[in-house]
Amino acid sequence: MRRPLSIILAVLFIVLAVWACPRRKKRPGYFKRARRAELTTMLITLKLHEGDLIFHTSQSAQSRAIQLATHSPYSHCGLLLRQGGEWQVLEAVQPVRLTPLEEWIPRGQGGHFVVKRLRDADQVLTPATLRHLLRAGQQYRGKDYDLYFGWSDERIYCSELLWKVYHEATGRQIGRLQKLREFDLSHPAVQAKLRERYGDKLPLDEPVISPVRMFDSPELVTVVEK
Repeated sequence: MRRPLSIILAVLFIVLAVWACPRRKKRPGYFKRARRAELTTMLITLKLHEGDLIFHTSQSAQSRAIQLATHSPYSHCGLLLRQGGEWQVLEAVQPVRLTPLEEWIPRGQGGHFVVKRLRDADQVLTPATLRHLLRAGQQYRGKDYDLYFGWSDERIYCSELLWKVYHEATGRQIGRLQKLREFDLSHPAVQAKLRERYGDKLPLDEPVISPVRMFDSPELVTVVEK
């Protein structure tokens, strides 16, 4: 009769010892590194190509205004390039820069993203054209983000960057240019953002290329959606 009791007491002792031991805390950045490793594994399975365009819903302060004005969930985009053996995103933020893809994806809402590719990329994006695409993108690195969505090259916003880089390297126009007046400017959140940027002088005839016009371009096909 004593043996079962001794076994039970031994088990209880072990449980209490485990419970009483101080739990090892995760080192700072543990979960971030784990998430990045998970993304890296996932990206290996994707058949990404240099020159692909990637879209997501930004969590920036102006994202909601862009979504309302363009009637699209996608408010930010970038160009995929292979640098140093890793996938990078050339993007117009502050300033224009290359961002590791593993860092770029989590910045979008829910980690959701869509990758698009030139419909005839196999014929158009030759090694020489890709080098031209890279050179065209490099000239904008370090430039300030364009809060006013102007069409000059002094400052630049995300879809403008991609449109101009592709146009210079391939001659293609990815998405139809619009005038600011063509957007839906009726929502109070959009009007507030416009007043913040322009005051009472809205540049309604300024050429603009929005992320959704590029996203919906017949020049592109969807190759990945996660």
